[in-house]
Order: sequence, then structure tokens, then C-alpha cells
Amino acid sequence: MNILILNHYAGSIDLGMEYRPFYLAKEWEKNNHKATIIAGTYSHIRTKNPEIEGKYSITKVDGIQYFWIKTPRYSANGLKRFFSMLVFTFRIYSLTKVILKNNKYDAVIASSTYPLDIFPARYISKKCHAKLVYEVHDLWPLSPMELGGLSKWNPFIMLMQYAENFAYKKSDKVISLLPFTLSHMLAHGLKKEKWNYIPNGIDLNQWENIKNIPDNVMIKLNEIKKTFSKIVAYTGTFGLANALDSLLDASKLVNDMQVAFVLFGKGPLTSHLKERIEKENLENVFLFEPVPKNSIPHLLSLFDILYIGLQNQPLFRFGISPNKLIDYMMSAKPLILAIKAGNDMVTEADCGVTIEPEDPNAISDAIRKIVSMSPEDIKRLGENGKRYILRYHTFQYLASKFIEAIK
Repeated sequence: MNILILNHYAGSIDLGMEYRPFYLAKEWEKNNHKATIIAGTYSHIRTKNPEIEGKYSITKVDGIQYFWIKTPRYSANGLKRFFSMLVFTFRIYSLTKVILKNNKYDAVIASSTYPLDIFPARYISKKCHAKLVYEVHDLWPLSPMELGGLSKWNPFIMLMQYAENFAYKKSDKVISLLPFTLSHMLAHGLKKEKWNYIPNGIDLNQWENIKNIPDNVMIKLNEIKKTFSKIVAYTGTFGLANALDSLLDASKLVNDMQVAFVLFGKGPLTSHLKERIEKENLENVFLFEPVPKNSIPHLLSLFDILYIGLQNQPLFRFGISPNKLIDYMMSAKPLILAIKAGNDMVTEADCGVTIEPEDPNAISDAIRKIVSMSPEDIKRLGENGKRYILRYHTFQYLASKFIEAIK
């Protein structure tokens, strides 16, 4: 198959998140399919963004063809980000002739977080008689409504709602990264037979060709290991949704245990976390810059317990599929999952402790529980998580399921 993916925020190993389009494309290419990714030049979640001259550029990124569309920068959610969405959407329309030059696609996938790209995706699919696929990462506009408090009568929300309903009605197939979205989609016009669940995953190559973390980071971690007997780690965004204040609060409750807390990442709460550590004299909490994606396996191998949490939000009733949870489980380390969601991979795999979100006491109790386990039980938890990921969450397996779903 010749597949076209529209994903405003698509990245790569070198550029950073979002990784899913890149890894799916790599697997499809291995199996004699062809994939092209259309992405915007600016994304708030990438580590770095490509620089191009003019309105578009066609390049290869690790063997995958990217069609870059020039999109404006923005600093936060608001009008500038919305303007960037509109620019990406309308420029795809205006560049359709270039996109289709010497190409006849068999499937066109609208995959941006927001649903507006369904309109140019359908236009292109009609031009080349291709199947139209709508891939849902988060439920829009429900996410900005429930998380951001926007009214359903907000013009932005009304536009997004029209786009979502249009996508469910016009798409040939819908791929959901979340396991419990079907009822919501049926209520907005989807036919049941179109729905498919294909979650996030890991790239096995990344775990077979592990790159070491930078030397300066290793030196600092070794110093921490000299003082503390156990390390609880978090890697990812320092954002409000990640409920990291609860983790810092928990750090005060285990002072008798010589447990260190290390947080690798960056985000809007970086300054806030630094201020808390300094002001409250949290001598067992350490912040680090993020490491390259291909160093994550080595990094995770250095810790004793891995933590992931989110705010207590009703939106998670549809399920979650965070990349870092899958990386954590693949690392064969015991987990603390502080998320209330429709699915619970940690309990399913029996690879750690699931607790209520935003509860420092529950976090400290979970740490004490894992630390008190025998080495054999801790190893068993880790191996359970890795086995689960290797069975259900490799991109090799997920890419094959995707092709089966859209054929």
C-alpha cells in the first residue's frame, strides 16, 4: 500500500515527539508498503523543529519521506495555536497538486490531535480514490472542553465538533488509541464496524541498540546513588496534568528511607518545581534535562521504581495510552501508576502498584510496599511488564494490525 499520513505534530527520533507516525511508517516500509508523512514545521511537543525555505519542503528523515508545511510558531494554547492549525489545514489544500505529483495513495490518514485535517484528508482521498482513515489520539473537542473548561457554544469548539462528527461519518475506518471510545463515537455518528483500537507502542530497534546517557548525567546519578539506597524516577513533561506536586509532596513522607526522586524532562512547571525544591529544602529531589529518545532504555535501567501520574480527570474514563508507561513497562522495572482511567495496564500485566491520583500518602505507601518486596518479587513484577509490552505493544505488531484494519 501507498499511505499518506497527515499529522501536524509528527516528529522522529532526532526531532522528538510525536513518534507514532514515524515508527508506523518505518514498519510499513519494512513490509514493502510506502509511507509519506505531512507535518507542520512547528510543534510545541518536539525537541527541535525543522527549518525550511518557502511554504513547503520535501525531505527524508531516516529513510521516511516528510512533506513539511511551513506553520507559524506559538507559545501556548490560544489564538496563535489555533491560527497554526488553520495554516496547516489550508496549506494542505493549496499544495494538493504537489502532494499528489507522481503519487497515487491507497490510504489517507488524518492523524493530528485536532480533527481539522479530516477535511484536506478527505479531499485528497477523493482525488486519488483512496480509503479515508481517521486516527484519534485524544477526543476533540471533548478534551479542551473537559480539561480547559470551554463551552460547547464556543466558536472554536463548535468548529471542532463539526469536524469530529464529519470524520466519523465520512471515514472508511477509524483508529482509536484509546480502548473505550466506541460509545462516544457512536453518539457522534460513527458506525460500529468502522471502529478499531490500536494503542501506542515501542520500537524494538531502540531497545536492541541502546545508546548510553550523556557522561555528565551519569556522573550526577552516581553521586546520588552514593547517598541514597533507592531511586524513584519520572521521565516526561513537567506539566500541570502530570500531577508532579503530589510526587514532591510524597518525597517528604519517605525521609526515613533514603529514597531519592529524580525527574527528567521539561515543561511549563519547570520553574515551579525548582522553586519548591529550593524553598522547601527537598534534598532528596533532583531535576534533570531530558535525555535523547534513544537513551531512554539505558536511563530507565538505572532506577529502582518508575512513577507515572496524571490529574484526576473524568476524561480518562475513555482510557489512556501514554508512551512513557509503555517505555516504563518495557524497562522491566516495577511501576507506580497514579492514574484513574478506564484501563489499567499495570494491573493487567501485574507489574507494579496502581493507586489513586494526586495522593502523596498513597505514593509513599506504594514506595514502601515495593521496597519491602524480595528481590525475586521485584524482578517478577518487572518481567511481567516487559512480557506484556512484547506481546501487545511493539510497533511491528501494531503496524501489522493497522494494515489489516484499513485493507
